[in-house]
Amino acid sequence: MTASASPARPAQAPQVHDDRVDTPEGRLFVRRWTPAASSAEPIVLLHDSLGCVALWRDFPALLAQATGRTVVAYDRLGFGQSDPHPGTLPPSFVSDEAHRGFAAVKEHLQRQSGMDGFVLLGHSVGGGMAVACAAAHPEACRALVTESAQAFVEDRTLAGIRDAQIAFRQPGQIERLQKYHGDKAAWVLGAWIDTWLAESFHGWTLDAQIRQVRCPTLALHGELDEFGSALHPQRIAELSAGPARWRLLPGCGHVPHREVPDEVLGEVVGVLGR
Repeated sequence: MTASASPARPAQAPQVHDDRVDTPEGRLFVRRWTPAASSAEPIVLLHDSLGCVALWRDFPALLAQATGRTVVAYDRLGFGQSDPHPGTLPPSFVSDEAHRGFAAVKEHLQRQSGMDGFVLLGHSVGGGMAVACAAAHPEACRALVTESAQAFVEDRTLAGIRDAQIAFRQPGQIERLQKYHGDKAAWVLGAWIDTWLAESFHGWTLDAQIRQVRCPTLALHGELDEFGSALHPQRIAELSAGPARWRLLPGCGHVPHREVPDEVLGEVVGVLGR
C-alpha cells in the first residue's frame, strides 16, 4: 500500500450551482462545485443509503479544491431534494442506478461541458453503485474510488442494519432524516432496512460488476466500520480487471470522508495523479 499524496487546497472557494435533471420516473436534484480553471473530467459522488447531497457537507468543496476538478453530487430518486420514488427498491437496485439516475446525470453533464469522461467516488451502497457505473460505462470512467462499499451481503452488515433499525425507533430519530428528506424520510429508511434484510437480497453480490471495471480503482474502508469488514475492499481490489488497490484506514468507522477527510482527499489526489 502506497502513501497518499498531500492534497493542495487553493484559497478560493469553488462556485456552487444547482440543477434539476429529468428522468422518466421524476426529477433529480444535482449540485456542482466548480473551482477556478477546472478543465479535467468531473468527479461524480454517489451517496449512501440514508444520504443526500446535503449530507456530504463540506467534503465536495474540499475535494474540488484539492483536485482542481468540478465535483458533482446528486440525490437519487426518493432522496433529499429529488422527486419521490414511485415504489419499492428491487433487489437489482444497485446495478440499476448505472442505467437510470446516473445515466441521466451523465448525459446532463456531457451536454453542459462536452466531456465524455468522469471519475466516480461512492460511499457505502453508493460505492457499490459507483462500481456498477464504472462497469456499465467503461469507455468513459477514468478512475473509481469506493469508500466503505459493500461487495456482498455480510452478517456484519446485517447486524449493523438491525442495530440501526432499533435505534431509529427511539423518539426523535426519524425527525433527523426528515431534516434532509422531508416527507420522504420514512420511505428512505424503509428502502434501506427492508431491502437489505429481505431474504431475496441475501445472495446479492457485486462480483459480476467488479470484474468489468477496467479503470484505476481504489477501495477505502474504515478499520472500525460497523457495516462491513475488510473483506469488501479486498474483494473489490482483487476482482477488478484494471489496476486496483485497497487501503484500510486505522481507527476509522463507516464515514471516512467525515472522520478522516485529509486522508481521503490525499488518496483521491494520488489516484488522479496530482
